Amino acid sequence: THSAVAIHSRDHIHTKTAVIYPAFIFGLITYLFILLCNLTIIITICLNRNLHKPMYILLLNLPINDAMGATSLFPQLIYSIWSHDRSISYPACLLQGFFVHLNGGASYLILTAMAYDRYIAICCPLRYGAIMTTNNLVKIITGMWLFNFTLIIAVFSLLIPYRICQTHMTDLVCYKTALMKLLCDGTEVNNIFGLSCIIFYHGLSLSVVAFTYIHILITCVTNKQSDAKIKALQTCGTHLVVFLLLEFNTLFPLLSHRSEFVPAFLRRVFSISNFIFPPLVNPLVYGFKTKEIRQKMFTCFKNKIRSF
Repeated sequence: THSAVAIHSRDHIHTKTAVIYPAFIFGLITYLFILLCNLTIIITICLNRNLHKPMYILLLNLPINDAMGATSLFPQLIYSIWSHDRSISYPACLLQGFFVHLNGGASYLILTAMAYDRYIAICCPLRYGAIMTTNNLVKIITGMWLFNFTLIIAVFSLLIPYRICQTHMTDLVCYKTALMKLLCDGTEVNNIFGLSCIIFYHGLSLSVVAFTYIHILITCVTNKQSDAKIKALQTCGTHLVVFLLLEFNTLFPLLSHRSEFVPAFLRRVFSISNFIFPPLVNPLVYGFKTKEIRQKMFTCFKNKIRSF
């Protein structure tokens, strides 16, 4: 039965103390630092009324999602290093895979919604208040998460009816492509549906980002106000860096699983990098580089120091 199966997916973890302790400390510090950075952004936006604007409310979803993504991997990984237990049960692997893919899908939808918000703000500034109302904002965020949750549930529901014939998995993360290699049959159906979802997420995001950026660039070029032009380009540049980082970190592991030419070591490195770099880079790029958020953070920090 599925509940009795143990999948050996942590083969790279050696039992030598010299390797285990540094790996454990590095994993724990990385996870805690990711949580600290993202929780700082979440608390800053939540506690400051001046930041309760559509742009920042949409941005708030990003650190929440990044913290969720890191939590879906690091606790299990840190435990396996510390306990020398290189196995994970099939149900636990399915659960991890669900949250991993929920995190990935949400990242694309959040950045897509943020690109739309910037497009309205820069290209239609006079209509921004009428379009990005509180009601519409709630609809965008609720619809985004509900759609993502429903689609990922459907993706993983297709795995449940099929039996597994293998109990050995070389990957560090329970991606759906890695789980499919364990199935006795049903891989064709899962492959088709999985590829359709990948094409949808990437196609939607790339289309919206390309459309909005082309129009934003045209608006910036034709705009005679240099200050407004610079601010718009800075905002879009930040968004583009985060989006391209996500594309690279997501596409490579997905494509490498479908290729026999990519070494297993590289697959492991890139599969785990998606849970380290975006959650670390996003707070730095969006939070600490955004003037309004940075000022609020420093003000709050100074007030805390004075209170002591």
